[in-house]
Amino acid sequence: MNWDRIEGKWKQFAGSARERWGKLTENDWETMAGTKERLVGRIQERYGVAREVAEQQADEWSRALEQSGREAAAATHL
Repeated sequence: MNWDRIEGKWKQFAGSARERWGKLTENDWETMAGTKERLVGRIQERYGVAREVAEQQADEWSRALEQSGREAAAATHL
């Protein structure tokens, strides 16, 4: 999913992100406001992983959001 869309609908997607990265604090969520760079930085910091790993996790999560959105849209057309 496009990060501009994620950022624009951050409140809708934040629950899914919180499930995925439970070590991030409430303050982390408030300050990142859906920006990929901030999310990646917080993942890197809290989980002690390399930047590339954090970026990969963020990209996988965004693809999963897109996939779940497609499935939900298809289900409404049945």
